[in-house]
Amino acid sequence: MRHYMDKYRVKVDELSSKCDKKCLNFKSTAEIEPLKGIMGQDRAVEAIEFALGMKKKGYNIYVSGSWGTGRNSYVNQLTYKEAKNQKAPKDWIYVNNFKNFRNPIAIGLETGEGKNFIRSMEFMIVFFKKEIQNVFSSKEYENTRAIILEEYSNETDKIILELNKIGRNYGFKFIQNEKGLISIPLKNGEAMNEEEYKNISDEEYEKLKEKSNELSLETVEYFNELRKSEENYRLRIKNLDEQMGRKVVSFHLMNIREKYKDNKNISLYFDYLTDDIVDHLDKFKGEEEEPENPALAMIAPKSKKIFFNRYKINLFVDNSEKKHAPVVFASNPSYYNILGSIEYRNEYGVMKTDFMQIKPGALHEANGGYLIVLAKDILTMPYAWKGIKRAMLDGKVSIESIGSQYGTVVSQTLKPQPIPLNVKVIVIGDAYTYQMLYNYDEEFRKLFKIMADFDIEMNRNEENIMKITSFIKKHIEEENLKEFSSSAIAKIIEYSSRLADDQLKLSSHLSKLVDVVYESDRWAEISGDKFVKEEHIEKTLEQIKKRNQKYEEKIMEMFESADYLIDVDGEKVGEINGLAVTGSGQYSFGKPSKITVATYKGRAGIVNIEREARTSGAIHDKGVLILTGYLGYKFAQNRPLALTATIVFEQLYSGVDGDSASSTELYAILSSLSGIPIKQGIAVTGSVNQRGIIQPIGGINEKIEGFYKVCKLKGITGKQGVMMPHQNVKNLMLSSEVIEAVKKGEFHIYAVTTIDEGIEILTGHKAGTLNKNGKFTKNSIHFLVDKKLDILAQPILKRNSDGKTK
Repeated sequence: MRHYMDKYRVKVDELSSKCDKKCLNFKSTAEIEPLKGIMGQDRAVEAIEFALGMKKKGYNIYVSGSWGTGRNSYVNQLTYKEAKNQKAPKDWIYVNNFKNFRNPIAIGLETGEGKNFIRSMEFMIVFFKKEIQNVFSSKEYENTRAIILEEYSNETDKIILELNKIGRNYGFKFIQNEKGLISIPLKNGEAMNEEEYKNISDEEYEKLKEKSNELSLETVEYFNELRKSEENYRLRIKNLDEQMGRKVVSFHLMNIREKYKDNKNISLYFDYLTDDIVDHLDKFKGEEEEPENPALAMIAPKSKKIFFNRYKINLFVDNSEKKHAPVVFASNPSYYNILGSIEYRNEYGVMKTDFMQIKPGALHEANGGYLIVLAKDILTMPYAWKGIKRAMLDGKVSIESIGSQYGTVVSQTLKPQPIPLNVKVIVIGDAYTYQMLYNYDEEFRKLFKIMADFDIEMNRNEENIMKITSFIKKHIEEENLKEFSSSAIAKIIEYSSRLADDQLKLSSHLSKLVDVVYESDRWAEISGDKFVKEEHIEKTLEQIKKRNQKYEEKIMEMFESADYLIDVDGEKVGEINGLAVTGSGQYSFGKPSKITVATYKGRAGIVNIEREARTSGAIHDKGVLILTGYLGYKFAQNRPLALTATIVFEQLYSGVDGDSASSTELYAILSSLSGIPIKQGIAVTGSVNQRGIIQPIGGINEKIEGFYKVCKLKGITGKQGVMMPHQNVKNLMLSSEVIEAVKKGEFHIYAVTTIDEGIEILTGHKAGTLNKNGKFTKNSIHFLVDKKLDILAQPILKRNSDGKTK
């Protein structure tokens, strides 16, 4: 019996892929140079490098890959490398828009010029205060003002002289006092005093009133001339002040204007600034009247200081310390953190803001360079994703409240001038998120034309083995770790292949390798060894497993105490041991499950009890439906398939999914129909198609080791083992304990290609082949199944009323 199973038995040297001294030509990492570059991600690196150098609009990057593949660090590394070849971007400042305070002006300046410009303007404002006061206290100004005043006085004197000539005819005289020009009645040619005025009779009062009205009518033109003269005087003084003030400001701005003559916004700002200073010369001259109210008098000094805040400059983005283009990682990409915000301050209970309260976002900080953001962060922040896309499409960043963008009524606030945007955005996420965005977000397709896909594995060749060694050496130097022996490196290489579930591959989940490196260094330190050795790696892997295997231990206790019913010896009809992978966190393990099948007459076909109980996933349902296809293809070419077969995973209540047990279920059905028992010591995993071809599955190492542990608990017989798809042989990276058990003949691994091969191993009977007569080999499994299906297909006997059958 043993000979027919030998051809399916997997050889010991195929159970793992050891990394011996032949693949490592060094004694320790002390001989190795640290890694300078990136390994195992050539496709992704090529895509990123191309996109980083692409200056056309829309060539932003979506980096796809699973966590731990080094995508974040690699993206940073490649982006910084590209950024170092580009010059630092402009500084940006916001200045007061004196014509419209709600719309502050954005000004771009050469790198580092922002601080210089602010210092120059701060000095200039202080200088203007001093110079304006000097000019308006100068003899030149006083003389010119005196001339204007004299001309005004002469002109008014002439008009008053004419008024008095007319006034005498009516018995009045015009006198100018603090109340202005007033008319006083005459008595005996002299101006009447107050006492005399009080003592006049009513008749005299009425005559004076009548004369006064007549005088007013006759002198109205003269009074108009006086007002015009006064207005002209005030206008001349104002023009003189403006002329003198503008002359001072323009003269002292001449040099700085020349320096920034090519900057249109600065020229505009200087025009607005000059006009505003001229409009507020009294503030610069210090001629403000002191308020009479004591409370207001206390506030006045602060009010004056607040007034001059209008001439401050907001250094919005300062790139003076940057040597190259910026690379910004947005760790908290909320709407305002990305697009900037306008803050408010409390002044006497009132919330106020101004252009100095405009704060930059990540887009402003990254402008002229690169912005990196995680997809899971930006997509979970309300409005942030839409905001960043709008800015990229518009080519400018507008700072607005969220409410104003979505039609919400908000109080009037600032609307700063947008800043032109020139930034390459790199979004890091997984493949599922990329597919969702690509399929449902049209703007995403326009903006992110490059997808860089980070692989989870790389080829296990000499080049990549040495790169992993150099990668470890890099961390040794950066973290001041102990050197690793070649045997320790070999163990890490084997662990990497185990993570990749492939003898020919190495895992790209470098973060897991780094954890092993750090922890192994610690165990070497505890042991007092100078080098990290193989035993330290084994200790680390053992401890990682131990920290996370509480759930597995509980499961194994239930197998040991027979709470979970499973047979690992003997033979049974319609019963078989299937294998599944379960676990939590970073640790998963194999858990055997008993699968039972009952077959009987009926037309329901194969009934998946898990599905009926709603504990079956869609993929598992598909796998069960394929079994109907197989039975129909194999046995129902000349008759209908008239049977009912119920399948159930015993003692499984948390649900089942996946099709890796489909071949297992089919073996149990064939056993139930043929009546031939299955060896309970052989557990089975593998998918199957409708033609009976075995297909590969995942988690093969965990499944085999899980069943071995149960066999060990129940008692090793030497006949136990696991039957698996032949395609999965290359995925075997089994533990040394299982390999040793196989080497001793205590445990066996079988690899099969078809259902026919598998049923032969499980039952010891040939599957059988179809001969020319359309019959299967006599007494074979298929022969017995076909025979049973014939019986099930026979109509049910009905009885007449006399009790006879018909």
